[in-house]
This record gives sequence, structure tokens and C-alpha cells, in this order.
Amino acid sequence: MLYLGALLLSCLHGVVAERHDADLMSFVTLPEVRALKWEVTHHDRERQAPGYWFVAPYGQISPEEATKKYQQYQVGPYIYDNDGILVWAGPILFDNRNTFDFKANLNIDGDPHLSFIVIWDRENRDDKGTGVIVDKHFEVEHTVTPPENMSDFNMHEFNILDGGKTAMACVYHSQEISLADQGRPDETSWVVTGGFAEFDLETNEVLAEWNSADWVSVSESKLFLATDNPARDSGSSWDYVHANSVDKNEAGDYILSLRYTNTLYGISHDDGSIMWRLGGHGALSDFAQDFTFSKQHDVKFVSSNGSTHVISFLNNAGDERGADETMSSALYVELDTEAMTATVLKRFNRPDNGLTLLRGNAQSLPNGNTFVGWSERGYQSEHAPNGDVLMTAQFASSRYSTYRSYKSEFIGRPNTPPDVVASVYGTSNIDMTTIIHVSWNGATDVAGWNFYAQAYDRGGAVLIGHANKTDFETMYIVDGYMDWIVAEAVDKEGNSMMKSEVTRSEAPANWHSVGFQGATNPSPDDPSLLSAAYDKISSGSSDEHDDSMGDGMDMDHEAPSDDSSYANAKEVAQSVYKAYEVIRGIGGLLIFILVSSSIGGVLYGIYRVVKRRKVRSYQHIASDDDLPMEEMNLRSRAE
Repeated sequence: MLYLGALLLSCLHGVVAERHDADLMSFVTLPEVRALKWEVTHHDRERQAPGYWFVAPYGQISPEEATKKYQQYQVGPYIYDNDGILVWAGPILFDNRNTFDFKANLNIDGDPHLSFIVIWDRENRDDKGTGVIVDKHFEVEHTVTPPENMSDFNMHEFNILDGGKTAMACVYHSQEISLADQGRPDETSWVVTGGFAEFDLETNEVLAEWNSADWVSVSESKLFLATDNPARDSGSSWDYVHANSVDKNEAGDYILSLRYTNTLYGISHDDGSIMWRLGGHGALSDFAQDFTFSKQHDVKFVSSNGSTHVISFLNNAGDERGADETMSSALYVELDTEAMTATVLKRFNRPDNGLTLLRGNAQSLPNGNTFVGWSERGYQSEHAPNGDVLMTAQFASSRYSTYRSYKSEFIGRPNTPPDVVASVYGTSNIDMTTIIHVSWNGATDVAGWNFYAQAYDRGGAVLIGHANKTDFETMYIVDGYMDWIVAEAVDKEGNSMMKSEVTRSEAPANWHSVGFQGATNPSPDDPSLLSAAYDKISSGSSDEHDDSMGDGMDMDHEAPSDDSSYANAKEVAQSVYKAYEVIRGIGGLLIFILVSSSIGGVLYGIYRVVKRRKVRSYQHIASDDDLPMEEMNLRSRAE
């Protein structure tokens, strides 16, 4: 019953939270994090590419008007594994602000990095948003900010090019232009132009910039008619092209997606001229093509060699104003810029046959699979090269979306230690339990946890157990009042990765108010003294030199109901613990004398305990029935 009661108490916060927001996760070790839960379907796990999911959930693009803050829970960059289990929660890095285009980058310097866009700060208009690069330790390595003559850092694209020296971003400007090509030569209108900039990551210098106003007529826009009234000031500018993605090939040429013209543009690195158009008004497209697309997102070069280019992009096929096709799809298209033909190589339809009217992306994976982010509710899917759907997933919440979703291998190694919270529960001196929660935010290859207890903050660490890691946060339950706790992350070979700081267990301020029945408040156990006795008994205390310990003690014998001997032994052990607090600063010799004089009595008391009570060793013993150790620790005393 004690185990069950303690478990219910430790989970109380999470249970209360789930009554109100069951679509969000709660953690004891990171109470400020509320990560979204996933609904995942594996259609063929064996053929899925290895890697983690990179998403940046948000509830709304703009913050709350009243506070200028994002109040609807934690939003921002998150990493999950292939089953939707949280790996890293990153919102705390940037004060819970929306982030976009969050992904892993393996093309910078041989080490894995993360990149994303932190949206502008509505409260501080000097903060126009930032492109951020974070290393595998989750520490900021580079930031890119727009120069004075640019508007906010655009939310659509932060594309780190191979080599990690430069990055591409979309750029918007408010600008007054002539409506002559609309047959209105005497009129002007304010528009939002769309284009791109290439930044030097070290210096923040703009190496190249391209503006649609110089090359793309208002007449190419599908959004506004020639009869529409012009915008008279910059505050009401028309967003006439809506640039939303850009990429660069090895030859130095660019490909740009303008959503409101339904067109992809090949742009020369020499002079910025448009080399070719794909899509748009029929007369403007330079390619013979047997397919259509519209309102597209995330165009990228898959390969580019001379006059042959393979590109990928998401064909949204519609927007908030209407649909041009019945479903969205991810497309791979081969462009022959000599024959001027465009041929669909692969098409992956949205698995639920629906439409992605906003946002989204299509990503080529190293094993040939394709990972598609359909945006709304975080809906995403993985496809085999032949088109088979291998996995589908979406947020459990209908309140959140992510602009893009990516999948990639990644190694995360935080410099900060694991987070540990330990709590003590019990109703009597002889029936105490310590519950330990541990997590290590961002560590990607932790296989398990070793748990240690100390008699005092600088005492020797005693191994009290091991648990396999199966979730972001691991819970471990141990008998006794363990006061000072350390958790150690280990990899699959059992090698130590990092230890937590020494953490003191939380105990009730008023023990009797939580049901404690003892006359005096419980005192912590000394794990080293108890462990020494337990280990001696476990290794066989019935040999001829240990006659005083009993004649062949049977460790599987049921404990008698009388626990008075155990209580006496606990009292002795607790007295020694209290003595530590007094003699810590007196000196090594006095410590030796005091401990030596009492050790005989302690061992005798412990012997009386174990003779009348079934005791398990604190050292980890491998399971013999294939149960994970986390499950083994939840067994009842009767078992």
C-alpha cells in the first residue's frame, strides 16, 4: 500500500494537469515545460529512416495583445524520438517565444547543430527577430540579425548552406511601385515585396540580396486583380508575391518560391536575372509540363548538375481562399533547362487525402525516404521511395500547429547536469520510501540511470539501484529514507555520461499532517551502513566465520509480523546519521573513533532486522524474468 500511496502522491501534479489539458505532458523535474503529446501510427517501422523529429509548435503567430507575450503554454523548438517521446524542450532558451524552421544541421563543421528562427519581439520593437544556430550542447553558437535597412527576420526560411559559412533567408520590404503593367500608368501602390538575402554567418554581412520589385510584375500575382484599389500607405501594403522558401545550388544559382504567383523561379547568381519560371500563368511558364501545382512551399534542390536539376517542394494545391486540387502532395520534379521540360519523378499524396492550405514542407532523407510536414496539428508522414506510407503522426492537441517538420539523426550532449527531484513518503519509522525522478533535457543516447544515496551532502555515494530509460523522465522507487541523492546517466555499454548534482530529498514540513504515525519525526537512513550489512548477508553470511549471524539465514523466508527489532535497528542507524551532522567538522581522527565505537552495535542491530524481515540488496541484480527494472521496482512487498 505504501508503494501505491507514494506513487499516487508523486503523480498528483500530473493527474491534476491532465484533467485540464490531457494533450500536454507534465514533468516533475521540469515543471515549467508543457510539451505536446503525439498520436503516432507506425505502418512499417522497419523501413523508416533513423532519426528524431524536429518541430516548433505554436498556437498563434502573434502574441496576446494585452501582454505582448505568448501565454498559452510553452511554445518553441522541441525534439522528439520516432515514437513521440520528448528528447529536448527548448522554449526556455528564448523566453517562450515562437520559433520557426527548426531543424538539425549536419553540414556545418562535422558536428551536429540546430538552427531556427526566433520571431520578433512585439514588446521590444528593436528586436526584429533572429536566426539562431545552437551546438550539440544546446548553447548558442551564432546569431543572424537583419541590418537596419531590412524589416523583421522573416519567419519562413533559415537555410544553412553546405559548409556552414552562409545562410539563406527570405526578405520582405514595404515599397511603393507603379501600376503601369496593370494598365494604370498614373497610379502607384504600396506593396510588400518578397525576395531573399544570403548572410555571412560569422560577420552577419549580407552577401547577396534579391527583390521581387525589380523582376516580378504585379500582374504575375494571383492574389490581386487589376481593378483592385491601390494601397495608399505602407501600413496597408499588398503582399503581392509572398516569398516562402529559397535554396542555392553548387553553381551558385538560386531557386525561389513565390506563393502568390504559384511560381518557382530560377535566379542567376551573376546579375539576379530570372533564368526561368516554373508554373504560374500558362504563358509565363518556361517549361513544358504535364502537371500543375499552386500555393507551394519549401522548394529545395535535391540535385543539380549542369542543365539537369531535381527539385522537391510541397504542392499545397490551395489556400484559405479556395482549393485548386482535391489534395496536397509532395513532389519531386526533374527540370531539363536545355529541352525546357519539367517531369514529375515522384508524388506523395497527403495520407488522409486532405489539403494543407497553409505552411508545410517536404524533406529528402539520406536513405531515400521522404518526410513531409503537413503543418496543421503537426500532421506529418514518412514515405518510402515507392510511395508506401511508413508512419503518420499528429499532435494530440488541435490547438497547435508547426510551420515545418523535419527528421534527422542528431547527437545531443548537454553541458548542464541531469535534473533530479527526490521525495520521501511514509507512515511510520519502519516503512519509509524514497521516490526519485530524473531527466536530462536534450541528451539523446542515455540508456539507463544509476542511482546513489549519501549519508550527508559530502558523504560516500552508495549505489541503491538502476533503471532503464524508457521515457523523457524516469522514476525510481527505493525502500528507506534516502536523504542525499545522485543520478548518473549511462550509455548502452554502461559507461558513465554525466552525474547530477547532489540533491537533497524533499520531506514533509509537518510529517503528522500527511499521516505519519510515529512519536517523533523520521530520520534519514545511512545507506553505507545498511548496504554493507545487506551485501554481507546476500553474499552468504552462514559460513563458519559468521556463526553469530545465524545458522544459514533463508533470504526468501517471509518476514514475521513483529517489526520491533527493525525499529530498534533503524533507531541505531538514524542515531549514527545524526552523529554525522555533529562531527562533520571535528576532524578525521574523532570521526574514526566515534564511528568505530558504534559500528559493532549498528551491525548487531541490523542483523536483528534482517533476521526478522525480508531485505533486498541495494545493488542492482539483473532481472531473470525479462521485466524492465522500472517495472521490477514497482512490485509489492508480497511479491
